[in-house]
Amino acid sequence: MKTGWRGVNDKPAPRWTVLKLQKNSKSSLAYLCQYICLFVCVSCQSRTSIFSFMSDCRHPSLEEALSWARSFEMMLRSLEGREIFREFLRSEYSEDNLLFWLACEELKKETNPSVVDEKARIIYEDYVSILSPKEVSLDSRVREGINQSLAEPSNLMYEEAQLQIYTLMHRDSYPRFLNSSVYRDLLASRRRTCLDT
Repeated sequence: MKTGWRGVNDKPAPRWTVLKLQKNSKSSLAYLCQYICLFVCVSCQSRTSIFSFMSDCRHPSLEEALSWARSFEMMLRSLEGREIFREFLRSEYSEDNLLFWLACEELKKETNPSVVDEKARIIYEDYVSILSPKEVSLDSRVREGINQSLAEPSNLMYEEAQLQIYTLMHRDSYPRFLNSSVYRDLLASRRRTCLDT
């Protein structure tokens, strides 16, 4: 009588390692993952595969995903919401709007003057300069104000530009996102997960 785990073609199964996933009370899938042992074949699975699975377990709950349709601000406050919205924007070649907005959020938190100078310069070169392939759409008045602020950068120098891009995403990209296959497929997936649990 054969004992032990057997693999393909009745060969001895390779070594296994068990990853216990952290509980996330906001997601029924992540909650379930806490109680499931993920057996990963050490000899044939890469770290990328492991982290890809763990990333799947951090998908938002149906309740959270539905909340994004009620509030653009709520979606932006959610890490998963931002990532899924970014995926949609990428398909429309407007991902840079969100990246600019996020970079401005980070700059506003900075208090070290030398770091502010550096981050302000990087944001300008990446998203404001007309030479940048990632240039965002800003009106001439806002752009001129930024150019004048470059002499003495501050952590709030992009505030008006950030609001302009926020408004553009809210009025233009956000409604299309809610009607997109990206969002609809996510809701369908979350509903199936709820039915299965």
